[in-house]
Amino acid sequence: MDSSANFERRHRSAKLADPVRSRGHRGGVISMHRALAHFRLGPMNLVTAIFLFVFFTSIWLLLLPRVCHFWNRVLLFGISVLPLRAGIGLAEHHPIPFIGFHVPYLRMESVLPSSEIWWLTVGATVALFVVTFVLPGKLIPVVYLLRGILMVPATALLYFVLLPARFPHTPDSYMEGLVTAGIALISTVPLLFGLTYYIFDFGLLKKALLTAIAMTHLALFLPLQVLLQALLLQKTVLFMPVLYIIFGMPVNILMLIAFYSWGMTWRFRSAKEV
Repeated sequence: MDSSANFERRHRSAKLADPVRSRGHRGGVISMHRALAHFRLGPMNLVTAIFLFVFFTSIWLLLLPRVCHFWNRVLLFGISVLPLRAGIGLAEHHPIPFIGFHVPYLRMESVLPSSEIWWLTVGATVALFVVTFVLPGKLIPVVYLLRGILMVPATALLYFVLLPARFPHTPDSYMEGLVTAGIALISTVPLLFGLTYYIFDFGLLKKALLTAIAMTHLALFLPLQVLLQALLLQKTVLFMPVLYIIFGMPVNILMLIAFYSWGMTWRFRSAKEV
């Protein structure tokens, strides 16, 4: 596997051979991305990636029962201080024979949308859609993103007009699925970083620090996300599609991408560091 010096020499030679390939559409020079310019997949980076993956995965599996107990206490506290009509449910999981844990989630009644809530949601959806036509032209990406998001509540409104009694999901199953999906996402952080971040030459400490920060943040955010969604979901299951598709795991994934992007701005390890 090539070092960064060899990679840069080959890239420089390619630019001299075909200078057009290194030019933008306005004639400017396209510089090499810093991640590629400093990419060194050496033996130590591979060893570090394997070690950190095994270490953080093992620590997470050992601490997961305690984390679930902590989430349970947070949810109980939220029920006591928030205007929330819900109870606590526990789902038993055994991912491997020697480790078992109880996933806490909120149990709530399934409430179909009333005509008042339905019409208010229609008004809010139409108002936001109209706003997209008055936004400036430089916000075209935001316009199309907002219109795409509005398709979710629009289809939900149509569904609950035509087939309200056939809605197959309950708040209980949704809340349990949200917590379970959050656990699955946090569990994959060491693997994702092992394939996309540990291979770069940042040093052991920075790699371990970024992983610990990302996993801890997601673990602290998940019960708060559950409580916030429960406050909306107790009004009606009409909001469940929006909560699931827009404000569910996509938010957690974007947080993980943000942490990764932040970590990629850190300085690479110098040649003098061990």
